[in-house]
Amino acid sequence: MKYIRFVPPGESVKIGILLENCRILPLQSVIPGLISEDMIEVIRYAGTAGGMEELSCLDYESKTSEMYDLDSVKVLVPIERPVHDIICVGVNYEDHLKETKEHLGTNEFQTPLKAVYFSKRAIRITGPGEEIISRPDLDEGLDYEVELAVIIGKTGKNIPAEKAEDYIFGYSVFNDISFRNLQTLHGQWFYGKSLDTCAAMGPVIAGKEEFPFPVELAVKSVVNGELRQHSNTRNFIHDIPSLISELSEGFTLECGDIIATGTPSGVGMGFAPPRYMKKGDTVTCEIEGIGKLTNSIS
Repeated sequence: MKYIRFVPPGESVKIGILLENCRILPLQSVIPGLISEDMIEVIRYAGTAGGMEELSCLDYESKTSEMYDLDSVKVLVPIERPVHDIICVGVNYEDHLKETKEHLGTNEFQTPLKAVYFSKRAIRITGPGEEIISRPDLDEGLDYEVELAVIIGKTGKNIPAEKAEDYIFGYSVFNDISFRNLQTLHGQWFYGKSLDTCAAMGPVIAGKEEFPFPVELAVKSVVNGELRQHSNTRNFIHDIPSLISELSEGFTLECGDIIATGTPSGVGMGFAPPRYMKKGDTVTCEIEGIGKLTNSIS
């Protein structure tokens, strides 16, 4: 199933299931007790005993009069405020590792022995169709990074790799927006990746049952109609089971946590000279089977 957060004209925010015919079934129509504007509450419900089974057995056919057409609603970010800072994985594709080393210089960036983790602050995640704010007063190196976001479905610690899928609720499209010069100037990635509107996600969360595990999905980004990135999650250096297992060895993963799994080559800093985004540009990140996330730069 594809879970979508949306607002119909003149109504309040709702959460529903996006069907193949581009119609939306609000969850409150079939599960009256699940009236919430917060996707994390839905994820928690799915993690309760029988919760996922109930969601999987929804009666679509008898509720057609209560559905909404996708093109009649405003699609919102699936999770507006994360439970913690977003967990990010750096240089998790071999080709992006290469272009990062070339951009920074091999003497400044050594190949890591283990997965690279960092956090990304997001008081509010940017949704589909919303603007990414450029900050030329701080940094003109505004860059894009298409990534598969893994949404944790239940709390876990010391999770074995072979049990990792049990702790996943689903997946979304993520744009790890970055200010490259701030990254370099500060000698670390947190500040340059955490300015307001630097985390974008959507348009839906695709439930884990939508894909075989581990997932092998095509990912790409397009800037102003030009294809910039194109790869597949099968090319991860560190796969999702190993990431979840290793992270959970050190700290507890909680329901609603977001793990951004890294980006392939083709980011703006990888060109010579770099091709960063500027005001008026449009960037679209797309992942096979999930959808397209489009944002403009203001």
